[in-house]
Amino acid sequence: MSDISHTFAAPLLRGLYIGAFGRPMALVPGSALGAAEGEAPEALSVELPREEGPAAGALSASLAAWRGSHGGQHMPGCVVLRSGSERRAYWPGLGLDDARRRMERRDAAPLPVPPPTAEIAGSARRRSGVVEGRIALVTGGAQGFGEEIVRGLVASGALVYVADLNLAGAERLSSELNAAAGRAAAIPVSVNVSDEASVEAMFALVAERSGGLDLVVSNAGVLKASSVLEQELAAFKFVTDVNYVGFFLVTKHAGLLLRRQARLAALWPTDIVQVNSKSGLEGSNRNGSYAGSKFGGIGLVQSFALELVEWGIKVNAICPGNFLDGPLWSDPVKGLFVQYLQSGKVPGAKTVEDVRKAYEAKVPMRRGCVGEDVMRAIYYLVEQEYETGQALPVTGGQVMLS
Repeated sequence: MSDISHTFAAPLLRGLYIGAFGRPMALVPGSALGAAEGEAPEALSVELPREEGPAAGALSASLAAWRGSHGGQHMPGCVVLRSGSERRAYWPGLGLDDARRRMERRDAAPLPVPPPTAEIAGSARRRSGVVEGRIALVTGGAQGFGEEIVRGLVASGALVYVADLNLAGAERLSSELNAAAGRAAAIPVSVNVSDEASVEAMFALVAERSGGLDLVVSNAGVLKASSVLEQELAAFKFVTDVNYVGFFLVTKHAGLLLRRQARLAALWPTDIVQVNSKSGLEGSNRNGSYAGSKFGGIGLVQSFALELVEWGIKVNAICPGNFLDGPLWSDPVKGLFVQYLQSGKVPGAKTVEDVRKAYEAKVPMRRGCVGEDVMRAIYYLVEQEYETGQALPVTGGQVMLS
């Protein structure tokens, strides 16, 4: 087994470059080269300690010495990490395509660091621009709200990992988006958010493919509507494992990666956003397993926010209203319209259309939530650097915080 793990090393290195450039960067590994220093004489070569804090210190000290000998205005075009006899090389870039090209060319030429630019206080910018160039991951990203979020982030210039149990769906969506964008815009990855080994493997892949992340959207969720008097324990546990335990596991392993970045990019805020629900803000009749998991999710959001703020990691939730046009609701076999009709949740409803009209009538704005509504909330939370631990309603006025 390698002594230099991508999961350990790559986020630290990405933080080193973000700290210098003040913007999102990608980082890709090359082959484990024994003669990397000879092939890339301008590379920064570092003996990497095996503990996170000392490793960050060694990288920082080695970089300071390297920059001092190169005029102080450049960053290494390649970093070679050493552990005993092992060598592993990494190449940075302003995006994933740029990093890959530099790695393929073996281009280790020093990178000029542009002078910092001060933002004008109070200046306005297009809100979606806050994710341009950032690296994001969306769980449950192959369909429903997750697909809407992936499409919105890619359209706004982000590189997005499409993480889903439905790997074929994630692959189809990624291929479509990459072809349309003409760039590396989406990367499919398989994950079962209720399985820790699967979640850990997902973040290991992220570290290897791009070095790290800036935004994690924990969107994967399930719902099984039923009366508390009738629901099987297995169904209750299934909903809880995906919605509640899954969010814990995603935050745990995302947090470990983001903390490594933050050790060398302390001023670079990162975000974990849970896609919660209006059912996390008020009870839901004959839907207790779902509402309970979402209420619990907000408790996790607030608790994780207090802990991870030390590392510049903001943790927030958005609580959308009903996505009536998505498959969760409109699937003709197992969608919520069908489930609610069969369970008698809407008194007097005779058809699926009756159920839909009943739910639209509950919303002051007289419509369900759509992808654009969720995207505006995500952009706001990323842009807002002075909020953490919040649960933001996106409900058309159906749920109002007091």
